[in-house]
Amino acid sequence: MKGRQIILDHLNGREAAALMVDGKLHDVLVDADAPRPGTIYRAIADRPMKGQGGMFLSTPDGKVFLRQVKGLSPGQSLLVQVTGYAEDGKAIPVTQKILFKSRYAIVTPDAPGLNVSRSIKDDDLRDTLKGIAHGVMQEGDMGLILRSCCTPEEVDEIAEDIAAMEDMARTVMAETEGAAETLAEGDGPHVLAWREWIDPAEVVTVAGSFDTHGVLDALEELKSPRVALGNGAYMFVEPTRALVAVDVNTGADTSPAAALQANLAAAKDLPRQLRLRGLGGQITLDVAPMPKKDRRIFESTLRAALKADGVETVMAGWTPLGHFELQRKRDRLPFAGH
Repeated sequence: MKGRQIILDHLNGREAAALMVDGKLHDVLVDADAPRPGTIYRAIADRPMKGQGGMFLSTPDGKVFLRQVKGLSPGQSLLVQVTGYAEDGKAIPVTQKILFKSRYAIVTPDAPGLNVSRSIKDDDLRDTLKGIAHGVMQEGDMGLILRSCCTPEEVDEIAEDIAAMEDMARTVMAETEGAAETLAEGDGPHVLAWREWIDPAEVVTVAGSFDTHGVLDALEELKSPRVALGNGAYMFVEPTRALVAVDVNTGADTSPAAALQANLAAAKDLPRQLRLRGLGGQITLDVAPMPKKDRRIFESTLRAALKADGVETVMAGWTPLGHFELQRKRDRLPFAGH
């Protein structure tokens, strides 16, 4: 099926959302038992970790870990926000740089100033949005970012979104004293789909739509590490305890161009595969053997794919053995068949 579809359903009793693009699964969100990214706590400082530049904090959901702490002492209360999911055996990562995100607006309590997304090029629209922001924001001591999906036709919705996020921010940021407490829950899959999948799409909410729209079949394919790349090429995406290994192969094609074609196909599809499989951390690509002169086009293709993906990923570069390494934020839980 052509076009974009946002499918809101449940998977094994858990709230879930899927984004299908031209009949292919582009993204999927499934709720989990772990605290959602975006959750805000009033936490209590526990003990610093010497040599790691951070401190453990106590919350209603257990220990969390805050990096780069200065001036904190045990027993002190502070507000923190969950930034991602924890690795096995490690504490939940949090930050003191709290953001209040919605579809149109991001309120930044610790960074004053009104800003409009750079991707909005129309000067008249930018002026209109700044006017809305100035009219809604109360005292001007909090910052605001208006996101790229803002349009002239949605002026009322944008104003309401700004007001709601500012009100929430002021309420939460005032809760600085007291015992450990969860002050705000992170958004679930259905709200995240509304917030982040902003391009026009058909929205399907009928129960059982994961089955009727091919989502379950696509999820079944994720249980295999093998990913077809076309023309007989394929790659294996396999998580280990230390890293994610990606092995690219040309298959039966032994022509001179086969390696570069396979590697470029892998670069284009890798962000989607990592996103769907919920994989992050250290990622090592064992690419098909190709001349060093072809490395630049491979890097450019991968960089473009990662930029469109949106998940924070660092391209660490080539190793002496010819592998290419990435470091990717863990903003999803690993897919395990749910």
